[in-house]
Amino acid sequence: MKLETLLANIVHYCDVPDDKGASHLPIYNTATFDLKRQQGNDRIYDYSRSDNPTRNALENIFSRAEGGAGCTCTNTGVSALALLFDVTLRTGDAVLVEKDCYGGTYRLLDVLKEKNNIRTSYVDFSKPDEVEQVITQGDYKLILCESPTNPGMKILDLAAIAALAKKYGILFAVDNSLATFASQQPLGFGADFSVFSTTKFVSGHGSVTAGAIVSKDPDMVKKVRYLSNAEGRAQSPFDAFLVSLGLPTLPYRMRIQEQSTLKIAMFLATHPDVVQVKFPGLPDHPQYDLAKKQMKIMPAVFTVNLVSESKAEEMIRKSELFGEKPSFGSSDSRMEIPSKMSHATFSEADLVKIGLTRATVRISVGLEDTQDLIDDIMHALK
Repeated sequence: MKLETLLANIVHYCDVPDDKGASHLPIYNTATFDLKRQQGNDRIYDYSRSDNPTRNALENIFSRAEGGAGCTCTNTGVSALALLFDVTLRTGDAVLVEKDCYGGTYRLLDVLKEKNNIRTSYVDFSKPDEVEQVITQGDYKLILCESPTNPGMKILDLAAIAALAKKYGILFAVDNSLATFASQQPLGFGADFSVFSTTKFVSGHGSVTAGAIVSKDPDMVKKVRYLSNAEGRAQSPFDAFLVSLGLPTLPYRMRIQEQSTLKIAMFLATHPDVVQVKFPGLPDHPQYDLAKKQMKIMPAVFTVNLVSESKAEEMIRKSELFGEKPSFGSSDSRMEIPSKMSHATFSEADLVKIGLTRATVRISVGLEDTQDLIDDIMHALK
């Protein structure tokens, strides 16, 4: 079955019975369930932190979309990452992470360093030989990366990384927030986990914060679900419903946004105030061929380095259609300077290591008319 068909009919394929024939996912907005009224049911519900039909339905759809054995939905994307670390790491363990990663991942690993002595090594995963060299020098329990990376927009060879992880007996997780399962399925490339924020493209409307973690190992699925229940990370039924509203349109939204992003990136690449555009959909991107091979849809996010920090600030200030907002993947377009938001705690040297400057702007393209967006940027850069 094609993904589009699955997502357009989630109530039919979510494997959660509904005897009322609802045409969309019903909300079971309740804290508890009466066990006496569920006699004869295949599945018994008692407390919504543990299980809830609305959340379970969403989890089943995500698991099918990613090709996994099961999924757990969480209250935020970072909560899904925290759950991943809780399941795979113990006090004193080491994790290997792509150095160009989401700022929240850095913060979370800093917290775990202080609390649990979790040791993190940051490496450029686009250089497999260097990655293997680092692996042989440590006892790593987990490898984590994003592809595309955020905000540097590198494309990483997920199959190659998975092969290294398997060779050395290390669990491998991919943060799939930028690409989503509409574009790539990390488990199909050999990853053990696909973790993603559903706040972004998946829900698509900027109305909810949420996350998910999918595994291909049934035993890992059980461990994740157990810890999610024990630690209280479960997504609320209403938030699960809000996320579900974005699913039928997800592939179509992303294709429209991809087309707009390519045109805007091409326009900016020729602008005199622009030093560099990083978008994997451009033929001059260093991993363009890998991106085309690995992803069905290019995400509607890219970065642009301007001639100066003041020009970057001016572009954002003068823009009328691009809000200065964090996050990405919503129906509205937005800009941000990572060094002032997601990577605000980074020193100048640390920014340089991951290819960022004070004049780097991350742009997330929404569903507005493409020419309107280009005209707005032209005005902002005058």
